[in-house]
Amino acid sequence: MTLENIDIIYENKDFLAINKPAGWTVHRPKIAGVENVGGLFITDWLLKRYPEVKTVGDDPVLRPGIVHRLDKDTSGMLLIAKNQPTFEYLKGLFQTGQVTKTYLALVHGKLLGRGKIDKPIGLRSGSVKRSTNARDMKMVKDAVTEYRVLKVLQKGKYTLLEVHPLTGKTHQIRVHLASIGHPVVGDQLYGKKGEDVNIKRQFLHAEGIEFPLKDGGRMKIEADLPYDLEEILQSLAMSEEARIDSVEYD
Repeated sequence: MTLENIDIIYENKDFLAINKPAGWTVHRPKIAGVENVGGLFITDWLLKRYPEVKTVGDDPVLRPGIVHRLDKDTSGMLLIAKNQPTFEYLKGLFQTGQVTKTYLALVHGKLLGRGKIDKPIGLRSGSVKRSTNARDMKMVKDAVTEYRVLKVLQKGKYTLLEVHPLTGKTHQIRVHLASIGHPVVGDQLYGKKGEDVNIKRQFLHAEGIEFPLKDGGRMKIEADLPYDLEEILQSLAMSEEARIDSVEYD
C-alpha cells in the first residue's frame, strides 16, 4: 500500500471521508526526541495531498485535520476536516454524541438478538491494555456499546455483529466484547490465544458514520468492507455449506 492508494469515499470543500486501510496508524506518536518513526500514517498521506490542512486542528503539528481516530488494525470510515471552522463543528458533534458510528465485528461464540454493554473502561496498571474489571485501573471512564446480531456462522462458533459505540473510548469495542466472553476474531491484544481463523488482524471495520450538517440536513457515509475481511466471511460461509452438504449426502 502506498500513499496514493487511500480510497476517498466522499469529499467537499470542508471535509473528506476515507476508507482507512488496516495497518495504517492515523498519526505519528508523540514521543519526545523521536522524529522519524517508521510505519504508514494517514497524516503523511493527508499532508501530501492536502497541504492546506497543516494548520487545522487542536494539535496540527501532530494531528492535522484529525477529528477522531481508528486503531491501526481497524479499517474503515475516517472523517477529516479541511479547515478550522469545520474541525470545530465536527469536534463538537463527537463531543455531544451527535455522531452515529456503525462498525462490523466478527466475534467468537454465539450471540442472539441485540445487546448493550455498559461498563466503565480503564487502563491496567503498568500495561497498554484496557479493561472493565482489573484491579488498580487508571483513567477509568464510562463507556457504552450497543450491538445487533447480523449472522451466526459455523453453528454458533462465530457471530457477525453490527456495533454502535455510544461513547468513544480507546479500544472500546474490543474491550467490551471481550468482557462478555465474545472477543473480536483476530484481536491479538484482547482475543483468543491460538486463533483458528486465518486472519492477520482483528475483524473490526468502521462501516459507516452519520451526522447532522450545518444547514440542517444529515450526512450518512459508508465504507465498503475490505477484501481481507470479505474473504474471511466467504470462507466461513463456504465451509459451513460444505459441512451441511456432507451431512446430507454422506
